[in-house]
Amino acid sequence: MFFVPLAAAMLLSCGGGGSETKEKKAASTEAAPPVDPSTLGSIQGKVAFTGAKPEPKVLSMDATPACARMHQGPVYAEDVVINSNGTLKNAFVYIKSGLAPREYPVPSSAVKLDQRGCIYTPHVVGVMVNQTLEIANSDDTNHNIHPMPKINREWNESQPPKGDLKVKSFPKEELPPILFKCNIHPWMRAWVGVSSHPFFAVTGDDGSFTIKDVPAGEYTLEVWQERYGVQEMKIKVEAKQAATADFSYKG
Repeated sequence: MFFVPLAAAMLLSCGGGGSETKEKKAASTEAAPPVDPSTLGSIQGKVAFTGAKPEPKVLSMDATPACARMHQGPVYAEDVVINSNGTLKNAFVYIKSGLAPREYPVPSSAVKLDQRGCIYTPHVVGVMVNQTLEIANSDDTNHNIHPMPKINREWNESQPPKGDLKVKSFPKEELPPILFKCNIHPWMRAWVGVSSHPFFAVTGDDGSFTIKDVPAGEYTLEVWQERYGVQEMKIKVEAKQAATADFSYKG
């Protein structure tokens, strides 16, 4: 007789908790209201390099003549690319913390990563969580795409010469970026940053970056560079203003 009320109470307790959890989960995934454009600012800056410049490393493609024939002269590794104005190319800059909880729409356009001349290009790219990444093989030789994530699922797939696109996405944020390799050509390396928000950028030929439409607030901004690691900076973004964030690595 005493077990029935107890069992009923347990069922009621479990049922109520489950319902509350579902309601909270549903509330957390509801679309956030539109952002007022008048409250947005931006972040701009550059990633400088000082000190002794490292000697560029020549990539040896002798083991694969098909790759060597695609180039007129030496090909250099891109782990450190110093621009003519003393800045670094291929640095990944992103807001690390400070953003209010919010779901951001995933871009409908794909980010493209090509294998051309037995080199991944671009060397560093960024995608949002669940955004499409299209991987092409423009070469007349086989490649083997092998990302090395620490959070997302690892995979390893071959791609024939000028074969169909590999269409991929990543369900979890992963920053700093994921290393991509080619198991056939060990010198091939690329990096793909996976962000839960759109506030990231990769420095180009002048070492500069711009992150647009950032909600006003105080943030921790992080920069990652393949050889020299990460740096952080506190930054305040004001509405309709461009905040400046300049980083510097020393060789």
